[in-house]
Amino acid sequence: MEAIAVKDEKLYAMVMNYDMQSTFFINVLDGISDNDAHSRLNSNANHIAWLAGSLVQQRFETANILQNNGELKQEAHELFKDNQGIKDGMTYPPLEQYKRDWDLITPILREQLINAGSDKADTTIEFPGMSMTILEFLAFNMYREANHIGQMALWRRLLGYEPMKYM
Repeated sequence: MEAIAVKDEKLYAMVMNYDMQSTFFINVLDGISDNDAHSRLNSNANHIAWLAGSLVQQRFETANILQNNGELKQEAHELFKDNQGIKDGMTYPPLEQYKRDWDLITPILREQLINAGSDKADTTIEFPGMSMTILEFLAFNMYREANHIGQMALWRRLLGYEPMKYM
């Protein structure tokens, strides 16, 4: 991996993880049909279509927090805003739509992460019932992205697809 020049060294590992997970998201969805993306295999588990849309939403919301605005939205914003969980019987958008939105937001958020100074990283943000620094918020997001990508990788195998490729 190449060295990344970040304004605040505390964000170096975040950007490295961000770059890996940006690729893994696309790779984990590769070849999955939209029909299979909605399969829950007779369980109550979150399916691939919801997991993917939720991660896209997270990146858009993170970019909005770092920019201090709420103007950036994925196409499926209404399905995921306000941390909505999976809805039984709902047909979620095609995976290609999520990939387009991912490709749109990924460079924007990456640039924000690279250029965030310690003043931004150390800023406290408030959520209902809790507060944390932006650095802590970003750390949680990196964990959540890895978790969801791992779930989608497991779904690939359970649905009979080849394992996710890492490159």
